[in-house]
Amino acid sequence: MKHALPVTREADFSAWYQSVIAEADMAEESGVRGCMVIRPWGYGIWERFQRLLDDRIKATGHENCYFPVFIPLSYFEQEASHVEGFAKEMAVVTHHRLIADGKGGLVPDPAAKLEEPLVVRPTSETVIGHAFARWVQSWRDLPVLINQWANVVRWEMRTRMFLRTAEFLWQEGHTAHATAEEARDETLKMLEVYRDFAENCVAVPVIAGEKPENERFPGAVGTWSIEAMMQDGKALQAGTSHFLGTNFAKAQNIRFQNAEGQLEYAQTTSWGVSTRMIGALIMVHGDDDGLRVPPRVAPWQVVIVPMLRDAPEDEALIAYCRELQQTLAAQSAFGEPVRALLDLKPVKSTTKRWGWVKKGAPIVIEVGGRDMASGNISVIRRDRLYRADGKLDSAIVARDGFAGEVAGLLADIQQTLFDQAKARLDANITPASDWSQVEAHFAEGAKNPGWLEVQWSRPTGAALDTVVERLKTLKLTLRNAPEGQAAADGACIFTGDAAVERVLVGRAY
Repeated sequence: MKHALPVTREADFSAWYQSVIAEADMAEESGVRGCMVIRPWGYGIWERFQRLLDDRIKATGHENCYFPVFIPLSYFEQEASHVEGFAKEMAVVTHHRLIADGKGGLVPDPAAKLEEPLVVRPTSETVIGHAFARWVQSWRDLPVLINQWANVVRWEMRTRMFLRTAEFLWQEGHTAHATAEEARDETLKMLEVYRDFAENCVAVPVIAGEKPENERFPGAVGTWSIEAMMQDGKALQAGTSHFLGTNFAKAQNIRFQNAEGQLEYAQTTSWGVSTRMIGALIMVHGDDDGLRVPPRVAPWQVVIVPMLRDAPEDEALIAYCRELQQTLAAQSAFGEPVRALLDLKPVKSTTKRWGWVKKGAPIVIEVGGRDMASGNISVIRRDRLYRADGKLDSAIVARDGFAGEVAGLLADIQQTLFDQAKARLDANITPASDWSQVEAHFAEGAKNPGWLEVQWSRPTGAALDTVVERLKTLKLTLRNAPEGQAAADGACIFTGDAAVERVLVGRAY
């Protein structure tokens, strides 16, 4: 069967991923290594992410704000473990003016050197911590619950669009609380917000759980994540939530007077989801014809393609399609008006159809003169593009009856995409009880091995370092210890000690 993309997932998953991004007009290179131009379809998906996730964040009591992209270097120097975790990724501004070099170029003006270097925001714990120190004086000022939508810069050595870029977009939540219990509850509450968003909006099933000590956010007491499985079996950390304890509060002097008049350090949290989630959407739902976008996050849920022939009857066909568009837009799906587009670009209808197939629009409707004459339309569902005989699955339905069916159809597509991904996730998590099984499972040449669930004793310090180095020999990492897992009942495959929990192991992006 011939497909719309020049490479298949089976032949070269990495090249396929890049091909989806290019053919679906998601993003392109910008001229700066590791930075991308996000094109309208890709950014439209991000805008849907923003709207749906922002509503969930605000529903939990948080307010949006904004902090500067430049952070004084001294702020980072106050938190040693934090700066150590980001030191190799920081972009630093040292001058505020350029001058001609006499050779036709520009150089920093020595006279414009900054008194203190400024770090381009890699994350905002330090600058927000300083604001919290000003805002929080009494227990009455707590909790502080804020979120910001912003860009951050981390100077990555190996970059890949959406997954790992020097600049990316995200939201970062930051909160301060009177007690550790309240802060931990907040951390887990936001983890659940992320799980709900990933599964119910992006249709990406995830495993929520606590990260091991070596995978914690720099400066955190505990880090929790949602882990998604890509079609090549690799893990993608799709969102994180961190309990920071008093580590940042002590460094930034976030103190409050409690009800008894005593000074205490606030307990803080931070949590974030980024444009990396778009990479997850691509690698979880895409097929050999391009992207498949779940209806809840699709910029356009229904695209109408009239089969124009540069003839006098085109005007009537456009009017027929426009009436359909207006009728669909008056319908509701997932509690919002249906997003329907009438594509009138002066391009061949087959080219437009395959363009929208590659973009992953959930429903593509084609309408020709004979369709109009019979009061029909041709409906293509992007979640099931072909019939059993390999031909395009295009259903002829009555135009006037379709509007009443569109909400149910979109809901079915959303559920189908989730169910397919969930079945793949469940089928590719395998228990292992000793190291030899790990070696065999991830043997060189193993195709899409997925993840292993192993029991472990939660070693720390040097013992954990040994585990990490052992895993590196197979290019593996510890992902997280799933919430709600069955109790440990065996020995740790790494140390031989009694296991205390189960942890997922796999290769990751």
